[in-house]
Amino acid sequence: MKPPIVIAVDGTSASGKSTTSKHLAKLLGFVYVDTGAMYRTLGWYCLKHQIDVNAERTVANTCRRWNTTLECADGQVHLLVDGVNPGRELRTSEVSTATSRIAANAKVREWMKRRQRECLQFGSLVMEGRDIGTNVFPETDFKYFLDAHLEERARRRAAEGVHENLAARDQQDSQRAAAPLMIALGAKVINNSGMTIPATCDIIIADLRQKGAAVELRPAAS
Repeated sequence: MKPPIVIAVDGTSASGKSTTSKHLAKLLGFVYVDTGAMYRTLGWYCLKHQIDVNAERTVANTCRRWNTTLECADGQVHLLVDGVNPGRELRTSEVSTATSRIAANAKVREWMKRRQRECLQFGSLVMEGRDIGTNVFPETDFKYFLDAHLEERARRRAAEGVHENLAARDQQDSQRAAAPLMIALGAKVINNSGMTIPATCDIIIADLRQKGAAVELRPAAS
């Protein structure tokens, strides 16, 4: 049996990481992992249990105590808490704010890294986030960094009904002490301004094949 392949997709906010990664995973028949959702799950848990997200030691201790399992359902990995998938509850503005706090916690990122590497038990992965190629799977040969012009990323967020200061978010992500956002060594940078999701996936697939990955596209559903 061939060893599983990890495709690391990192990038800035609103660069299309999630949509591209989901589409790519479906095309290749790989498992999709949204690492941001894993951090959101911790943020949600802290809010639910009234844990101060600014208390770094308390949050770090929470990672060692909460009852979590990994589940792969419909081609996507979920982090369950007490057997429950929080689902849409992870997408509230309150959870987003809490997540931005706990994501800067070095001990939290260490815990998440171990959990994220355990996703290999489910097979070949398309894993998206902000530190996959630099921190979680630095050994993979298949690293991609997505970006787009700031104005276009802002339009994408606005179309989702979200108004976020992306320049400030970029600065926060790139300057945090624990696993900052940066382009991984050997990563292919793709500026997808004005590009469709399938076009972005085509670039990645062509690069995978050029690097020797034996990937095949799944037939489209009829």
